[in-house]
This record gives sequence, C-alpha cells and structure tokens, in this order.
Amino acid sequence: MAIKVEHEIHTRRKGRNLGVGAILAVFIAIVFGLTVVKVIQLGEAGKFERFDHVARPQLVPDAQTGTEDGAQ
Repeated sequence: MAIKVEHEIHTRRKGRNLGVGAILAVFIAIVFGLTVVKVIQLGEAGKFERFDHVARPQLVPDAQTGTEDGAQ
C-alpha cells in the first residue's frame, strides 16, 4: 500500500527542482551554442587542428618544399 498524500514541502521542492533543472538546461544550451559557433568560425579542419597550443612539427610548413606536411 503506497502513501499517496503529498505534503506541501514536496510541492515546494518540486518547484525548486524544476527551476534548478531549467537553469541547468539553459547553461548547457549556452555552452553548446558557443562551441558550435566557435567550430563554425574556424571553418577548415586544418585550422581547428592547429588551435591546440601545442607545437607539432607535422603541421609546420616545410621551408624547402613549401608544403604543409613535408611531402615532396
């Protein structure tokens, strides 16, 4: 036999929980939106690969051949 009577504190907590959930959903949507905009602005995948602040020799243009990957 389940208890069916809800106390008024449960109603208040439900309202607060829905409010916190809505704020969390808005925050997630903002972060996702900023991520999408940033990726779209980068455009080319090569630019996205270079934007990790780590020096990787395979991404530096070769001075002799003028190619990006060092292939001749």
